[in-house]
Amino acid sequence: MKVILGLGNPGRQYEATRHNVGWWLIDHLADVWHFDGWKRSGEAHVAANEVAGTRVRLVKPQTYMNLSGQVLKNYVRNPFWSAAKDLLVVVDEVQLPVGRFRLRSRGSAGGHNGLKSVEHALGTQEYSRLRIGVGPSEERKGIYGDLADFVLAPFAGDEREDVISIIPSLAEATQSWLTEGIEKAMNLHNRAPD
Repeated sequence: MKVILGLGNPGRQYEATRHNVGWWLIDHLADVWHFDGWKRSGEAHVAANEVAGTRVRLVKPQTYMNLSGQVLKNYVRNPFWSAAKDLLVVVDEVQLPVGRFRLRSRGSAGGHNGLKSVEHALGTQEYSRLRIGVGPSEERKGIYGDLADFVLAPFAGDEREDVISIIPSLAEATQSWLTEGIEKAMNLHNRAPD
């Protein structure tokens, strides 16, 4: 079973924030892949179905960001499941500008508390992640203060539209990871900035 874990914070007040773009993609995938409704499973909402002949589970932790990794404990215990090949974490990335994304097969948490929690739960940095750019544009750099306030704030209207416009590309990248693996997906979808 492949697990696609979208990082975000529960609660209406966080729905439109930068920290929740992982959930935006997860909700989109549930829709375009025709998954049945969300069900509560421990500390997460999950939706499951078959995609391209593979069993897939979409997961949205209902813990706060700093505890996101807790929802993986049951998967880690499964001897037939491997984080390195069966997990894709979808996460916001302040080091990438809005409208950009990056697939990675491994790496550090880079200061992201949700990824730190995932890494702690897995005991490894060997898992795929799809980083969605939420960083400020050059014109807006410097107008935001604290990083925590920045990621918990909603996008400006034009930034929100920029994120929404790349969701189909994010879905394609996710489908590539699912059907062809992370290395091929990286080769197909990671491009140098224009």
